[in-house]
Formats: sequence, structure tokens, C-alpha cells
Amino acid sequence: MAIREIIEIPDPRLKQVSTPVERFDDELKTLVADMFETMYDAPGIGLAAIQVGVPLRVLVIDLQPDDPDAEPEVCHSHGGHHHTHQPTKREPHVFINPEILNPSEEFIVYNEGCLSVPEIYADVERPARIRARWQDLDGNTHEEALEGMMAICLQHEMDHLEGILFIDHLSRLKRQMALKKLEKLRKAA
Repeated sequence: MAIREIIEIPDPRLKQVSTPVERFDDELKTLVADMFETMYDAPGIGLAAIQVGVPLRVLVIDLQPDDPDAEPEVCHSHGGHHHTHQPTKREPHVFINPEILNPSEEFIVYNEGCLSVPEIYADVERPARIRARWQDLDGNTHEEALEGMMAICLQHEMDHLEGILFIDHLSRLKRQMALKKLEKLRKAA
């Protein structure tokens, strides 16, 4: 496994439409393992292959929910004050050649961010529930109704497969403001 470079806007590769996976081989398994390692290191909860420069229809998602069975961990990293965090558990999901079959007519707004648009967050409206179909690492087909954070995250990552970023869902003015903020952050770094 290796941590790969996450490409960021305005890299033109992010606007590329990804191609379907046809070979379910060791190369694909290596890509997925690297994507998980890269996503966890970033840290993030979802990553599309195109974000690491590979234009294939491959996504990894792990919402990393709190682990209620684990002991709270002591943390000193937020301004030096002593407090605890509940550890998370890993629940990795791989989506290959994903499709949305039946988006709900009900929408939900969620404040989204993206590893390819660092430090920028904005409200995006998406269908609240979806029915999705995808393949796993062995090429087996799965179909499931998804809602909540998993539905939002899958839709966000699937946008990447079409060359769409979450800021593309914003009004022109809000998108320009987000890009200016990102430019300022990069100059300050």
C-alpha cells in the first residue's frame, strides 16, 4: 500500500470523465488499497480514483463512525487543552462502476467538503435517498437503498466520475467566493 498524491483544483484531470472498470485484477486491488490509505491519511471519508489521477470508475468510502465499545482517547491537539475523543471504527466500502437507479424526490442539504478542494465547505442539495448498484473488488454486483451520510457521500464521489466537483453545484457567485478563499489559503501557506 502507498499514499498517493491527491490532485487539487484547478488540475484539469478533475474534469475528466472516468471510464468503467473492465478488469478485476491485482492492479485494481492495489489501487483500492492505496486509495484507502490515502483517504485515511488525508484524512477524509471518501475518495474517487480520479482524485489520485486514475480515470477509472472506482470509489472508496468509510464514514468512520464512533466506536461505542472503545474507551475514549485523550487528545491534546486542539489548542493544547486536555479533553477526550471517542475513537472511530473503520467500515471500508468499495464501489466499482456505481450507478444511481432511483433518487428520491425529497432533497437534503449538507455542508460538504472535498480533499481536492481543501479547506472549502459549502451547502449542497442532493436527493435524500438513493438506490445504488455497484460492483465489488471481485466483480460481483450489489444493489442497495442508501440514505443519510452514505447516500450523500456516494453521490458526491460519483460526481467526481463525471468530472463534477461539489463547488460546481453552487451558484456562480458562491463558487467564485469559494475559489477566492482557496487562493488566499494557498498564498498564506
